[in-house]
Amino acid sequence: MAVLALPKKHPPRRRKGLWFERFMALLALTNLVLVLFDLSYVRFRDVYLKLSPELTVWYGSTFKGMQLERTTTAYLETVALLESQIAETGLQSPEVQALLLELQNQSEAIVDENPFETAGKSGTLERIKSLMRSHLDLDSSKAAFRTFWSQSHLSQQGVSEELGFFNGQIKPLIETNFYRGIAFDGEPIDYFWRIDLWFIALFGLELAARSFYLGRRYKNVTWQDTVLWRCYDLLLLIPFSAMRVPVLALSRIIPVAVRLNQSRLIDLEPLRNRVNRFFISQVAIELTEVVVVRIIEQLQDSIQSGDVAQWLLNSQTRYVDLNGVNELQVITQRLSKVLLDQVLPQVKPELDALLHHSVALALEQAPGYRALRQIPGLGNTYDQITQHLIGQITQNLYQTLQQISADERGAELLQSLMAKLTQTLSSEMKQATDTVDELEAMSVALLEEVKISYVQRLATEDMEDLAEQRYRLYDVTQEKHK
Repeated sequence: MAVLALPKKHPPRRRKGLWFERFMALLALTNLVLVLFDLSYVRFRDVYLKLSPELTVWYGSTFKGMQLERTTTAYLETVALLESQIAETGLQSPEVQALLLELQNQSEAIVDENPFETAGKSGTLERIKSLMRSHLDLDSSKAAFRTFWSQSHLSQQGVSEELGFFNGQIKPLIETNFYRGIAFDGEPIDYFWRIDLWFIALFGLELAARSFYLGRRYKNVTWQDTVLWRCYDLLLLIPFSAMRVPVLALSRIIPVAVRLNQSRLIDLEPLRNRVNRFFISQVAIELTEVVVVRIIEQLQDSIQSGDVAQWLLNSQTRYVDLNGVNELQVITQRLSKVLLDQVLPQVKPELDALLHHSVALALEQAPGYRALRQIPGLGNTYDQITQHLIGQITQNLYQTLQQISADERGAELLQSLMAKLTQTLSSEMKQATDTVDELEAMSVALLEEVKISYVQRLATEDMEDLAEQRYRLYDVTQEKHK
């Protein structure tokens, strides 16, 4: 099964085919840019009009079914006629008076009918009305328009200044209005498929050619396998009718990114590593938390149900013997050997010092000991004798334990002693039911505290610091493997 992932490293690629990969990658990138432009055209049409008015109007009329809105277009045409008439006959002519009256009527109709609503630009009309009210210092937008398009106002404020205000602030807003036709399916007209169809056909032919080539080159590979191998390219073949769903259209980012990386036009390897490490680390933390909490909860359930107490107190049902070996006996022997051969020789000086201190405390309380220490030369001699005696006792005890562990009979007696201790402890614990219940309750409470403390620590730890530590460790291990 194919995996949607970028290759970890660029494998050695034939130079003669690299130019083709780069060419197709650039075509896919061009198609993605066109898709993004088409998706953003309606929303950001006003911005595109400022950047490139002719191209924006041409694209809207050709591929989006956008036409000039009749009411606002007629309004701007009347303003143009007014400007030319004033230039020919002057402001006080009857022709200018008729045009000003027409503009007053058209202004009131625009305010009442709102021709911007169809294009979803009612906010633009509100902005126009606000600018006009502020300019005339009036509360009513209709009154502001009537005053603005009057001979008295234009003559007092100056024709050139007022028409300059209109052409500079009002006219650009009116020009953004449009009318968009409706298709037979009830949706706004959209002819982007006329552009996208060429790319879909090209990428479809490429995928078919790759499948045919790989099928001929590798006899055991079916065409289904070759398609799955490059399944991300299927996102480039989404029909034009689905382009109205932005998520499906933007899914083309995936094959474009893969193609650009494979053709070595960009290097997405660091980004891929960062993303993989982030998700893996997050999953590891969550999984660890779940596992630890689950284990603690199972221990609590076992303690509350009495399974642990039964397991500890009943030696016959403690476990199932699978290999015929008494693991507890073997473990005891190994630990005893390590204790006698390696641990006790190293702690002998500390043990001697502890025993000497204990004997000295006991002698301090004995009658006449202090008087004996006052005799000249006898106090130091007595301390030396005590130290020598304690050393001999510990040495003899150590040798005795070694002989017992080495002797077969001694080992049997030691094992019998351990068994008797375990049996006696189990018997006494069975009778002390209150003690068992108390130990179970305390154990459950302890595990609950551990569980809460562990989860709370994970919740309060700085995840950024944890991630940085993981990345640092990853980088160190990578350096060591180079």
